[in-house]
Amino acid sequence: MQTLINSRITDFKVQAYHNKDFKTVTQDDLRGKWSVFFFYPADFTFVCPTELGDMADRYAEFQKMGVEIYSVSTDTHFTHKAWHDTSETIKKIKYPMLADPTGHLSRAFGVHIESEGLAYRGTFLINPEGLIKLAEVNDNGIGRNAEELLRKVQAAQYTAKNPGEVCPAKWTPGQKTLKPGLDLVGKI
Repeated sequence: MQTLINSRITDFKVQAYHNKDFKTVTQDDLRGKWSVFFFYPADFTFVCPTELGDMADRYAEFQKMGVEIYSVSTDTHFTHKAWHDTSETIKKIKYPMLADPTGHLSRAFGVHIESEGLAYRGTFLINPEGLIKLAEVNDNGIGRNAEELLRKVQAAQYTAKNPGEVCPAKWTPGQKTLKPGLDLVGKI
């Protein structure tokens, strides 16, 4: 299996439900900012609303860091609107909900389940240059945690601004980073 890390995001054009309206989203909308693609299997399901609600609760924190969140499923933008209109949890969402009924995006990110027409729970962080800096895929029974994603985005942004430094396990802003070098070998 080939990794997506440091590969460029594929060209795409999809419909989205966002702020009570339908809009078109393309790769051009990502240029110059940090973006998270948050794939999930389907609307009107079980684990999915818990994850999307968790992201909605943390959305303002991501926005303060200059990060846009894009949730993505193989449902249509019409289905996203219907779910938004009927679920109290999904009504909290302020980020764009991308529709991928053809599976173009989910295939490009390697999360499409061909036999089901659904996506695995994939999380991808894309930097302002359009390169994928984080790629995680969970089986569909395993929900994700927006707080942990927030920490990983902070680490990615820190290392982007501070070349030559790396963030150790459980690093949070303000904590000590590491500068890899011969002097550290065998001392950590």
